[in-house]
Amino acid sequence: MALDLSAIRGRLNKLQNTSNRTSNLWKPTPGKHQVRVVPYKFSPENPFIELFFHYNINNKTYLSPSSFGRPDPIVEFAEKLKRMGDKEDWKAAKKMEPKLRTFVPVIVKGEESEGVRFWGFGKTVYQELLGYIADPDYGDITDVDNGRDITIEYTSADDAGTSYPVTTVRVKPNQTPLSADETAKQNFVESQTNITDIYSELTYDELKSVLEGWLNPTSDEGEGSVSQQTLSTPSTPKTETATATVPTSQPSVEDKKKLDDVASAFDDLFNG
Repeated sequence: MALDLSAIRGRLNKLQNTSNRTSNLWKPTPGKHQVRVVPYKFSPENPFIELFFHYNINNKTYLSPSSFGRPDPIVEFAEKLKRMGDKEDWKAAKKMEPKLRTFVPVIVKGEESEGVRFWGFGKTVYQELLGYIADPDYGDITDVDNGRDITIEYTSADDAGTSYPVTTVRVKPNQTPLSADETAKQNFVESQTNITDIYSELTYDELKSVLEGWLNPTSDEGEGSVSQQTLSTPSTPKTETATATVPTSQPSVEDKKKLDDVASAFDDLFNG
C-alpha cells in the first residue's frame, strides 16, 4: 500500500506549527498595553474562541477534542474514575478534566507590524469583556470602523502580592477605526491564522495512547505512575510551561493496588 504523502505532510505541518506558536500568541508584560480586538476571520460573528486544555499530562499540555464537541478519551476516563467511588480517584478525575482558556485575535497598538495575534485569558477577563459587549453603551467593540480599543494593565503576582498575576481591562469610551489605512485595515481582517493551526488536535486514538503512556510509563521514561502520585494528576499550572515534580519513591502495597484498579478501569473502558 502506497504512503499517503498528503496526510504525512499535513501532520508534519501541524507539528512544525507548534514552533511558530510564540509569534502567533500575545501575552501582556507588566504595565499598560492598548489592544484592539479584531473580527475573527474564521468566525466573524464571534471573536471569542473557547478552547479546553489538559494540563500536565506527561508534563505536557494537550488540546481537548471536547473544544469542538468531539469525544475525549481523557474526559471519558476521568468520568470512569469518578464512578469508582474512591475520594482520591474523584480528586484525580477532577484534575484530569480540561480547563477553559479563551482567545481573541488582537492588534497590539505600537506593534501593528506584528499583525494579528491571539491573546489568551481566563474566566474573569472573559466575563469582563462580555459584560462590556453586552452593555448597549458599548456594543460591538470589534467593529472595524466604529469599535473601541482596550487598555490592559498587567501586574505580576509578586507586585500584586497574590498567587497569580492580575489583569485589569478597561474599554475606551471613544469609537475609532481599526486603522486609518484602509489597506492595513483589510489586511488585519483577512490575513489571520486559524487558531487550530496553532493548537493542533490529536486524534482520539493518539490521545488515548498519551493517556495510557501516562498511566503506565516505561521505566526508560523515568516518570511516576498515577499511583505514585497518590492517584492525583499534577496541579493545574499557573502557566502552561509549568512542570510537575514526580516522587521517586517506590509505591506502597496500597498504591500498587490502586494502580491495578486504575489499570482495570482503563481496560474496562477502552478494551472491554
